[in-house]
Amino acid sequence: MGQTVFIPRELDANEPRVAASPDTVKRLAGLGFAVIVETGAGTRSRIPDEEFAKAGAAIGKAADVAKADVVLKVRRPDETELKSYKSGAAVIAIMDPYGNDAVVAALAKAGVTAFSMEFMPRITRAQSMDVLSSQANLAGYQAVIDGASEYDRALPMMMTAAGTVPAAKVFIMGVGVAGLQAIATARRLGAVVTATDVRPAAKEQVASLGAKFLAVEDEEFKAAETAGGYAKEMSKEYQAKQAALTAEHIAKQDIVITTALIPGRPAPKLVSAAMVASMKPGSVLVDLAVERGGNVEGARPGQVVTTANGVKIVGHLNVPGRVAASASLLYAKNLFAFLETLVDKATKTLAINRDDDLVKATMLTDGGKVVHPAFAKADQQPRVEPAAIPAKTMVADASTPKKTAAKKPAASKSSSPKSKGTA
Repeated sequence: MGQTVFIPRELDANEPRVAASPDTVKRLAGLGFAVIVETGAGTRSRIPDEEFAKAGAAIGKAADVAKADVVLKVRRPDETELKSYKSGAAVIAIMDPYGNDAVVAALAKAGVTAFSMEFMPRITRAQSMDVLSSQANLAGYQAVIDGASEYDRALPMMMTAAGTVPAAKVFIMGVGVAGLQAIATARRLGAVVTATDVRPAAKEQVASLGAKFLAVEDEEFKAAETAGGYAKEMSKEYQAKQAALTAEHIAKQDIVITTALIPGRPAPKLVSAAMVASMKPGSVLVDLAVERGGNVEGARPGQVVTTANGVKIVGHLNVPGRVAASASLLYAKNLFAFLETLVDKATKTLAINRDDDLVKATMLTDGGKVVHPAFAKADQQPRVEPAAIPAKTMVADASTPKKTAAKKPAASKSSSPKSKGTA
């Protein structure tokens, strides 16, 4: 009884989100927890301390984490933060463990039971806990808004007495959660939208949103989706066919949005420098995968790059955080839905069932050890992250597409998974 949940202020200057909302604070109190929110934790998400206090939280300081049984965060804690955590505390966050074995080992050393929310299994029971989907939805929306802002022209067709403004052409590469929301948003704004993905199921999804699907629909394409709903890595032959048609299509587009990610790998390169050079001055590329190396050659994390031919490449970091007020509300509900499954309703205390499928899928460290099978040796030796798929492989000879390769449309090499869109 009387266990404590602590909500810290995120230390990363690029992270405006917060891991709780007034609504989830009320619900946490209903589960029997005392809730402490660090002062200023919700300021950048438009949630003042007073709103948390009205919901029943105590407003505290960073040092209060030392008495917390549960810590809810957006980003994983660093080693300095972990020094203040109580051994045995449950820490739930977006851990981003790939390529960060030293941090995973530090979590184990600190004795915390760490859960990585992005590993939530794709099952019906866990839909309300899927942080990647909730955040990718907003990323897809914001990508279109950012692209439209940089394009600085009207997106819908406008017929006026002074003449007609043509509709902008928007191309979405990767039809996962982020891609689907990008399609829907661009369509609402009146753009002519096309989209590509190597997963056959994406064709119907794209059409249902009123966009046109672009794909090389050969036998390899028909078998390009794993049982888990992810895109398979395509053969070099398919990549060449895809690249040729994609290059020809991109040259005609006003805004291109890329969302392709493969879990545990750097982002695949989908758009070459030659493709960028073929675009019209004033065109815009928005790279939602820039934090994992980027899909676009020339993309720079945290920057908007203008090329020699006047094309803008947008590489904003933490795109869901650009709409933090909305992103925090959804993320907070994801966390509460998961934490609720870890609580014994009779005793109103934390009671982690280590045989539960959700726990087994998301638990990174426990009892001083790294327990997730994908990172089991993180505290013994550093993991070597695989190299990015090079652009020369993904877009081979794509700068001079042959007309014979354009008989059928092409799909991107990889997409954001259906429920694993960009975070």
